Amino acid sequence: MVCIVFAAQDKYAVKVPGKLALCEFKEYGDWQTGAVSRNDKVMAAILGNPIMIGAYRAGFPGNGERAPDGAKMAEVHWSPKQNEFFPDSTGTGALLNVDFMVKDSQRFADSGGWGYAVFDCDAASGIFKPGTSADKPPQGNDAKCGFACHTMAKSRNY
Repeated sequence: MVCIVFAAQDKYAVKVPGKLALCEFKEYGDWQTGAVSRNDKVMAAILGNPIMIGAYRAGFPGNGERAPDGAKMAEVHWSPKQNEFFPDSTGTGALLNVDFMVKDSQRFADSGGWGYAVFDCDAASGIFKPGTSADKPPQGNDAKCGFACHTMAKSRNY
């Protein structure tokens, strides 16, 4: 479980253009971890809802099947922080952003059946806002923002 504490902002009211809202992912803190990664700039956990985890258990994407509608993923990014008690270890620092994907073949038919959203978090205030082209890497801020990046994985259902 990923436990994240947020400020008083109603973060679930935040939306990206295209009507994809943070409230559609409000249970993501309870999702199962599918993968973790780290580089010098960011640590990440990729989480999946039960539908997505079921697809992975069935062999997705290698089995050639498409992800089922209702499958959702979250990629949570933190800055890395050296552990104060174990200097050789690195843990999570400030929350940077959360990226989301949801499979809905009808709603997002023109982006491979997937809707995308990036919500940046201001660590000082805990306020969420849609990602922008000023981010590094630049982020679109509508529900199709991940489609261009994911086209290289088209044969694996984006």
